[in-house]
Amino acid sequence: MNSVAFSPDGSHIVTASGDTARIWDAAGGKEIAVLHGHEYDIRSAAFSPDGSRIVTASADKTARIWHAATAQEVAVLRGHESNVSSAAFNPDGSRIVTASSDNTARIWDAASGEEIEVLRGHEGTMNSVAFSPDGSHIVTASEDGTARVWDAAVGRQIAALRGHEKVVTSAAFSPDGSRVVTASWDETARIWDARIEAMSAKVLLAEACVRLSGMSKLTREEMRLAGYPDSMPEIDVCTNGQ
Repeated sequence: MNSVAFSPDGSHIVTASGDTARIWDAAGGKEIAVLHGHEYDIRSAAFSPDGSRIVTASADKTARIWHAATAQEVAVLRGHESNVSSAAFNPDGSRIVTASSDNTARIWDAASGEEIEVLRGHEGTMNSVAFSPDGSHIVTASEDGTARVWDAAVGRQIAALRGHEKVVTSAAFSPDGSRVVTASWDETARIWDARIEAMSAKVLLAEACVRLSGMSKLTREEMRLAGYPDSMPEIDVCTNGQ
């Protein structure tokens, strides 16, 4: 089995193994339904916050949304160019984020299945992805040795968390969203300050502009919309928005 998760109310469990996911009664362990549709291994499976839907991520380059009560496929999320390794709902269930071996994460409309944003910046396979508790940010973990924090509204990278010496396998926010914890093949887990005000202008500039020369001024209004504190001075950022 590649993945297992409880429903929000604890009454059901979803497991992923091979090209199928299965829903189980958590009290008696009885199999309730089998989710058929993926063509290759399912890498992750998770319930929506209200427990009504399930999202699965697969090596067939798709993620799929299912109705938990009927086991019917609701939508297929197509756009990734390689294995989809991880998928998760945002806190209100309106968005889904996926991570892939194509080095991108993507944000989708959970109702229509429409792709909304593509998160680019990692230089290796993305292993995990998660929303912050308030849904405003996303954290990704990658084989490039970094985790990255993104603005969930516009898909802009806010920070790259560098320090691990090998592949970063997993990343998650703390319950209050102020910290990120990461796990790595370097045999360490690390805790990071995820508050915007804790990230220095120099770090933001360095991460945004690595290997790039074009520069432009980030306006005060753009900084406000991105969540930067009013006390932070205006900074230069790369023209391509990375």
